[in-house]
Amino acid sequence: MATSDLTRCVLTPRVATEGFDPVGIGVHRASTILFEDAAAYAERGERGEKGYSYGLYGTPTTRTLEEKLTQLEQAARTFLAPSGQAANALAAMAFLNKGDHLLLADTVYPPMRDFALSDLVRMGITIEFFDPTDLADLQARIRRETRLVWCESPGSTTMELMDIPEAAALAHKAGALLGVDNTWATPLNLKPLALGADIVTEALTKYVSGHSDVLMGAISVRDADLAQPVKEMIGRMGIGASPDDASLVLRGFETLATRLRHCSAVAHRFAERLSGDPVIGRVLFPGLPTMPGHEIFKRDFLGSSGVFSVTFPETVAPHVWPALDHLRLFAIGASWGGTRSLAAPMSIGGNRSATRWQEPDVILRLSIGLEDEDELWEDLQRMLSALARLSAAGDAAE
Repeated sequence: MATSDLTRCVLTPRVATEGFDPVGIGVHRASTILFEDAAAYAERGERGEKGYSYGLYGTPTTRTLEEKLTQLEQAARTFLAPSGQAANALAAMAFLNKGDHLLLADTVYPPMRDFALSDLVRMGITIEFFDPTDLADLQARIRRETRLVWCESPGSTTMELMDIPEAAALAHKAGALLGVDNTWATPLNLKPLALGADIVTEALTKYVSGHSDVLMGAISVRDADLAQPVKEMIGRMGIGASPDDASLVLRGFETLATRLRHCSAVAHRFAERLSGDPVIGRVLFPGLPTMPGHEIFKRDFLGSSGVFSVTFPETVAPHVWPALDHLRLFAIGASWGGTRSLAAPMSIGGNRSATRWQEPDVILRLSIGLEDEDELWEDLQRMLSALARLSAAGDAAE
């Protein structure tokens, strides 16, 4: 027994936890995990996926979030990462080796494209892009060395829909895996693993955390034999997830369904009302019947999110940037899925390889938040009215 106050300061008393059953999991922080004796330490590698050996591989807080995602994704196992893009990169590196061939949908998240072209190429992996709306193109590009097919549906910013079951069948026939970034739909609105995908990633930063104040990602795998390569890659890279951040994501998870339902409904109404506006080119929202691939959306998705994009006619596009300064409620900022509505002008022309973007290279991505719907619509109309005035002035000047 310790008798010195110095020792008592270091040793932490263990208090009874029986009968303490809070609604939420506590925040368990740890790097070092203690063992009851030398034999238990020597056998720590045999504890299995449910055991604890070192903080990098999980605490009760992070494991709780992983288990919640595993259930929702209908997965065999889930791993956390510090961000959505970290999840994408770790998932790819876990299954690719020098000499392998990676196929990416041409509409993939731009940082994933950059990672593939900057880092995976340097590692000796061959990169190629395919048109996600034409799976004959995917089939034609698959080769013997293809190890992984990576996609998003809908596509990043431009919202193209891909037939995930068909893509999975093509990949599996060639001996490749199919990975899907499911951040737009979340596991509530799309189950890629149930549709045949092998790997699914989520940027929990966005809808799941829901408050624009935390970064986190997740990798879920369909089969147990795919879990070990991911776990080993995370260990080698030394990349863990903060229990404090995991607790924030768990808190956000509890209101996800309600937030998502509201944001989706408002986004759908806004998308319908914007269709046909003279300063708008196209409204890119999978829930609209006019959207290419809408039949896939109706078949595979359980709902939509509150994120959509709009394009602009040639004469209007040059005036989008100054018109955005007329917004008062919509904030201008990256990311999406939080309580605050966001508007983000995007350029995608330089992020196409297998396809060609033929409209003006400024797209406005909107993320609907939790503000009053009527006031949000007034704010959007304020910006569009300014855009119409600027466009008319520009035409007159010519």
